[in-house]
Amino acid sequence: MREWGEREHRVTVTAEELFECEGSSFKSLTAVARHITGTHWSGPLFFGLSDKRGER
Repeated sequence: MREWGEREHRVTVTAEELFECEGSSFKSLTAVARHITGTHWSGPLFFGLSDKRGER
């Protein structure tokens, strides 16, 4: 879950290892972050799963 633009965005990982958000399926968290923000983001960084150095 991530708040962005005064909205809460929830992502679900499916059994097929796809990411679902707002009724759409994505192959990666980075694609979800791009969908939400309209710009390139590291998906794990955007969702707080790693720090700026890429560590978890």
